[in-house]
Amino acid sequence: MAAQPAGMTLVREALSGDDSAFEAMLDPLLEPAYRLACGLLHDPSAAEDAVQEAALKAWRKLNQLRSISEMRPWFLGIVANECRSMRRSRWWSVVKVTVPEAAIEQPSDAVEAGVEMRRALLAMDKGKRLVLVLYWYLDLPLEEVAAITGLSAHAVESRLRRGIVELRHRLEGQRGH
Repeated sequence: MAAQPAGMTLVREALSGDDSAFEAMLDPLLEPAYRLACGLLHDPSAAEDAVQEAALKAWRKLNQLRSISEMRPWFLGIVANECRSMRRSRWWSVVKVTVPEAAIEQPSDAVEAGVEMRRALLAMDKGKRLVLVLYWYLDLPLEEVAAITGLSAHAVESRLRRGIVELRHRLEGQRGH
């Protein structure tokens, strides 16, 4: 009898209810998942909530995972969907608290650039924003971005190009004011 790859053993053990196997599969994905959620929500607390909820959903839907090699795009797709759901929620606009600009004392150029980038990203279409965040923030290859978004690699490239052009225009517009 041939030995099974370690990843398949983990999947099989997790499917049989082994919490530690699921944790071993999920642990290396938590940090990129949190970065993705922060990039989409721009709120660290909400990002933590989104990743936690995505982990619960992944646990419940583990039987949909075909192989350990598909774990990262599968889980990050769940995180992205959870972030979209949170932003669509009517409570997002009610609960979301922003720091008044008057409370920020002369930020450095780097901080100001980060604020401008977040504003520009938030103003973009969610599809373009997701592709940009996955590709630039998480440094994922186009094939994984395609798997997470459910788009073809060609569509991801196209959306990425259009998103970069739009982001540049938005940033130039912010600096012009």
